Amino acid sequence: MESDILCRACRLGEYILETGCTVRATAAKYGISKSTVHKDVSLRLKKSDPALYAEVSKVLEKNRLERHIRGGDATRRKYLAEKQLTKSRR
Repeated sequence: MESDILCRACRLGEYILETGCTVRATAAKYGISKSTVHKDVSLRLKKSDPALYAEVSKVLEKNRLERHIRGGDATRRKYLAEKQLTKSRR
């Protein structure tokens, strides 16, 4: 069972590294919780594959630094959609 968890951690780490996805997007792709993904790639991966962990950490740090931009963009899209909906109702 332990080896299954470590394999999952490596698989998640490789996916994040290949795609640059966020923890949330990775969790959605694999159908598991964000907490599980985060624990796998931050704790378990560090023990099982330190080289992969170092690379994945860079991607996660980049995502962390950009999250305010993604949040602002999502808010902008939300209000644009509401504005268009209001115009179409008139």
